[in-house]
Amino acid sequence: MNTNPTPIGRALLSVSDKHGIVALAKELVSLDIEILSTGGTAAALRDAGIPVIPVEQYTQVPEMMDGRVKTMHPKITGGILGLRDRHAADAGKHDIPWIDLVVCNLYPFAKTIADPKVSREDAIEQIDIGGPTMVRSAAKNYGWTTILTSAEDYPDLVAALHDHHAVPFEFRRKMAAKAFAHTATYDALIMNYLNEETFPAELSLGFTLHTDTRQHTEAADRLLRYGENPHQKAAVYKALGAPGTQDPFSLLDCPVLQGKQLSFNNLGDTYGAIDTLREFDRTACVVVKHATPCGVAVADSPLEALEKAFEADKTSAFGGIITMNSECDEQLAAYLSPIFFEVLAAPSFTPGALSILGKKKNLRVLQTGPLPPLSDRMTGRFIGNDLLLQNKDNKVVKKEDLKIVTKRVPSDSEIGDLLFAWKVVKHVKSNAIVTAFGHTTYGIGGGQVSRVDATQIAISKSGGPRPMVLASDAFFPFRDSIDALRGSGVTAIIQPGGSIRDQEVIAACDEAGIAMVFTGIRSFLHG
Repeated sequence: MNTNPTPIGRALLSVSDKHGIVALAKELVSLDIEILSTGGTAAALRDAGIPVIPVEQYTQVPEMMDGRVKTMHPKITGGILGLRDRHAADAGKHDIPWIDLVVCNLYPFAKTIADPKVSREDAIEQIDIGGPTMVRSAAKNYGWTTILTSAEDYPDLVAALHDHHAVPFEFRRKMAAKAFAHTATYDALIMNYLNEETFPAELSLGFTLHTDTRQHTEAADRLLRYGENPHQKAAVYKALGAPGTQDPFSLLDCPVLQGKQLSFNNLGDTYGAIDTLREFDRTACVVVKHATPCGVAVADSPLEALEKAFEADKTSAFGGIITMNSECDEQLAAYLSPIFFEVLAAPSFTPGALSILGKKKNLRVLQTGPLPPLSDRMTGRFIGNDLLLQNKDNKVVKKEDLKIVTKRVPSDSEIGDLLFAWKVVKHVKSNAIVTAFGHTTYGIGGGQVSRVDATQIAISKSGGPRPMVLASDAFFPFRDSIDALRGSGVTAIIQPGGSIRDQEVIAACDEAGIAMVFTGIRSFLHG
């Protein structure tokens, strides 16, 4: 492979995103570089007074089939792909001059399918064919040919040409890698648009590097400050997908109204808090610390929900994430003013609230907009190089789904609290126990390898003894957890059932006068 700097004598410019293309073309012309171009790009260059040779004139083959065939010609592909040290004779024989630079980005397929009204036929017409062929050809031949797919790289190319009158090998290699990423992401987007299988035999996922544009402009600054810990590097990537294939809510679409860049932990914790919040259609507040809810409340007013959620475990809430599903006004901001926390997320903020919160310079304030209900999206995690994928645990348990298994029947108010606690326990890492009363969590015990330990932690945080209900994300394998509840004030339990010792657990509840219902489904959360 040629690793020497390569001069540029001829360039092919064909872009959908025309940002910066005129300025680049002017620089190329000033360096006596011949420009070939297609369709709209050629028109834009001509309008700017830049000399350009249309591709159809260059190949002597007109554009045809409603523009579907423009650049697929040996004179184009061969000029890009040919190895200068091996294929010069073939190129001369077939009158194929070299094309040393290709500047190309693809039809705006993502923008097209973002419109939910777009027809399948119109979407298909935005699948680029000639563009990827040119991009991949130039990228494959990076030993000789330079490929650019992003306007952000135009200045670096111009600088190299002015400084060295040629393009360095390392720049060509870097641009080739970026070009293949560009086409791979594009193809993944198309695959996910056309795919109707939940688990296809081959899976491609498209992501683009996300940056906080308020504070970061240079590519090198797009990484997060660090990962879970300061010695770890990290970045966040935004998923590309067709409408209906993704969660309608994206944390990365939410404006950050004030504060520092969201950290790796901020992003994970805030998303987890909002995920929990979306369980509720009434006014609610969720407080999260280290990816685990520590206080959740549903109430008649936003202030009441905030107060109850924060007071549920204000020690754990210190330095945490607070999320609400109603507007943050001056009253809420004043309540929060003396409290230290990292992130506040709400659908909207009044000017007065922002004025108060603005005094907390390090607080990240995130505007979510109205939150959609939980969607039937996919979720997963990496296990080394491999990906575990499943549909989201969005099963809604209703009153009619409950099976009463004890002598004592829970009251209507207890059932309301049980269903509330069940919505919360789904979002606590297993083994998970949640106690609650009045649609407010009292104690949360999670991430334990023993269910009785999780039970004891939840009870210890509940401020009892006092009346409350309890939710368990999985069945009780033994009666020891029920025995640990004696004297705590727990009056009713919701759990999946299904243990071989269910009868022992039911008997323990009957002995203690506790009502218990089975959901019939488990809600483990392992990570």
